[in-house]
Amino acid sequence: MESRVSDAVATEAERASGEDRTSGGAAPGLAGSSSLGAARWKLLRQVLKQKHLDDCLRHVSVRRFESFNLFSITDDVEREAAEEFGAWVQYTSVFYPEYSISLRHNSGSLNIEDVLTSFDNTGNVCIWPAEEVLAYYCLRHSDAFRDLAVCELGGGMTCLAGLMVAISADVKEVLLTDGNEKAIRSILIQIENSLFLDQYRASLVDAIKRLLQPRGKAMVFAPRRGTTLNQFCNLAEKAGFSIQRHENYDEHISNFHSKFQKENQDIYDENLHYPLLLILTKSG
Repeated sequence: MESRVSDAVATEAERASGEDRTSGGAAPGLAGSSSLGAARWKLLRQVLKQKHLDDCLRHVSVRRFESFNLFSITDDVEREAAEEFGAWVQYTSVFYPEYSISLRHNSGSLNIEDVLTSFDNTGNVCIWPAEEVLAYYCLRHSDAFRDLAVCELGGGMTCLAGLMVAISADVKEVLLTDGNEKAIRSILIQIENSLFLDQYRASLVDAIKRLLQPRGKAMVFAPRRGTTLNQFCNLAEKAGFSIQRHENYDEHISNFHSKFQKENQDIYDENLHYPLLLILTKSG
């Protein structure tokens, strides 16, 4: 299967590259988009074949920016993975070091069967910046969860934010969720980065509506990602939610954002990496 998939990807990459070469009369923006698309197809082929990534291709990956450095990460040498995959690591809040938790990382590569047949695998790749920011924000505002039942939707392989709520806030209960079985198996879940997949956006709005009681609130952290955030907001408003949108919701995060914009322009893209805060309130 790997050979067939890789060959198909290669064919598509060659086609995209060919279109790029023959688009000399196209508008500059279209040519740039075609070139970027071809580079990402090539990147996908190298990942599927588990090859070392070409340095020249790293700039097309959204993972070139990895973290706001809100948590320190160290190996947890006192624990061993219960299964063959993964390694235990300890996440400690930089600003609230009294809160620390051991999580299991999937250290192996995703196999092609997982990529092609599993529910969205993005949560198995890493802890994304939006979840990192959400986890930090929940720690800073832990009193807001007092006596509430909290659910994290799409927490990925660690459910970092939901677990931070569980250890820091006086809550009734915390429910951790993800649509991918592999992610759930690695968990020992607030919503982040779940808005950009067109096929799930309406279902996500419906799930939030079903979970919340009248006047209940959902906290959403997600970057703009083109028009996807606005599309989600439009769906939520049609479903009867009122929405508060915050771009500057925390001094530390805003300072990091400004610093990265000035010093890391080659890897940091506000459109992809800076999560905005949405507060959705269900109509009463």
